[in-house]
Amino acid sequence: MGAAFLGVDTSATGRRWVGPDAETDRQAERLAQLARLPDPVARVLARRGVAPEEAEAFLAPLLRDLLPDPLSLRDMGLAAERFVQALERRERIAVFADYDVDGGASAALLLCWLGEMGHSATLYIPDRIDEGYGPNVPAMEHLARDHDLIVCVDCGTLSHEPIAAARGADVIVLDHHLGAETLPPALAVVNPNRQDETGDLAHLCAAGVVFLMLVEAGRQLRDTGKRGPDLMAYLDLVALATVADVAPLIGVNRALVRQGLTVMARRARPGLVALSDVARMDSAPSPYHLGFLLGPRVNAGGRIGRADLGARLLSTHDPAEAASLAEKLDQLNTERREIETAVRAAALDQAAARGLDGPLVWAAGAGWHPGVVGIVAARLKEATDRPAVVIGLEGGEGKGSGRSVAGVDLGAAIQRLAAEGLITRGGGHKMAAGLTVAETDIEPAMARLGELLAKQGAGAAGPADLRLDGLLMPGAATVDLIAQIETAGPFGAGAPAPRFALPDVKIAHTRKVGESHLKLTIADGLGARLDAIAFGAFDGPLGPLLEGHGGARFHLAGRLEINTWGGRRQPQLRLEDAARP
Repeated sequence: MGAAFLGVDTSATGRRWVGPDAETDRQAERLAQLARLPDPVARVLARRGVAPEEAEAFLAPLLRDLLPDPLSLRDMGLAAERFVQALERRERIAVFADYDVDGGASAALLLCWLGEMGHSATLYIPDRIDEGYGPNVPAMEHLARDHDLIVCVDCGTLSHEPIAAARGADVIVLDHHLGAETLPPALAVVNPNRQDETGDLAHLCAAGVVFLMLVEAGRQLRDTGKRGPDLMAYLDLVALATVADVAPLIGVNRALVRQGLTVMARRARPGLVALSDVARMDSAPSPYHLGFLLGPRVNAGGRIGRADLGARLLSTHDPAEAASLAEKLDQLNTERREIETAVRAAALDQAAARGLDGPLVWAAGAGWHPGVVGIVAARLKEATDRPAVVIGLEGGEGKGSGRSVAGVDLGAAIQRLAAEGLITRGGGHKMAAGLTVAETDIEPAMARLGELLAKQGAGAAGPADLRLDGLLMPGAATVDLIAQIETAGPFGAGAPAPRFALPDVKIAHTRKVGESHLKLTIADGLGARLDAIAFGAFDGPLGPLLEGHGGARFHLAGRLEINTWGGRRQPQLRLEDAARP
């Protein structure tokens, strides 16, 4: 273990600061010199492994250069051909979608595309509590009686029996969850995470797969002299799904989200306009807005309300309907937060009593709402930097959800548990997964899951490590610099926003905001000042320490952002940690 960055072995929040290694420093210096980039931007690119000759293209990614050939995915040609055939024959089409943001956005992509082509489809989203995840036999039998084609989006890869039950209808699966050794008896299963795929597109969410299918469908239409909808206008939905589903922002995902944010800023989709307004978004959309303001509200319907509300909102063209749906989802999201708060407190206490230093953090409780266990698992993961599983118990059975950390494939481990018979069913993808388990089997199942995750390195890194990209003085943190750094984004899963340390600065002013936040102004002693905000600072030691600074100097660490208020754009540090020099 090398020396701590700035000598900070234990910060105010108990973390050790870790800076870039020597090779990253050298690469950043080369990028700064050869590509003529500011040092902070060069450091972001160096961490991402971008060479100097690749820097220009990386900072201005073009979707046409990064979009893969849809036909590189197995069954894609067949799926698109059958979809176009159903359109041209005016067949009865049903869209069976998962109840989360990715499923809702995937369904909306198909519904909007068909709508623009003058055709409609039946939307079916299962109830989380009564039907569970994915296709089920009664629903598929019912849909097959009245439809010629059923398109399963963000689900279906493991649904052998339900798809077999859809007699009389063709079934297409457009999914991204991990596949088993055998595929269900569908006409086509398009999934970059099939076991016989290369894995080159494994980072796509379901909406990304659906988008590629629509690209191929458009090509097939053009071959017959017809024209499909403008798919660039659909990228707001793909961006929302990609960020909300925590898909890594690498490769084509980065270009999809970047372009999708531009499309969303035009405020052309009534559902997203209404949702943005009810969420009180007052600036251009960013991955933060998608992941923390819009995504949870779309999800709220599937978690504790009607499962189809999110997809209906995203696909409607009626501003009045959009406003009504957005308001309902906002109310449900408030209820969801209240339920989550209670479950989170109980789960954290239980997990802490069990121990937070292993490869897996988990908790299970009777009556925990199945709609919030995934969110609570995410909170446990964030608090401990370890994979986390939270399980709600009812009638001797547990239904749980898990969230993982970078580099640890939780979906594959849970699928292994199902194969070994320790859980009733389970699956997902690298960063998120679900499971069903008998209450009596929870302890051995979680013990085995911990073993599988430990083999992948879970828990090996200290949860107290705070990784930093370099040093920055307050005077250098300008709006222009932050805008240049943002060209290396968007930032999110698989592409964390850069963190910088501001060394040996003074606290010029502090002000408590609300119950737990701290606003402050920092100074470098040379006349430069920078505003900062520390969210939740008074939920831990950071707030009291900085509020009672007594004139002491500090090393501060956080992420740079542009704060837009009253039409003015100012640089701001989102403060995450502090340490005395």
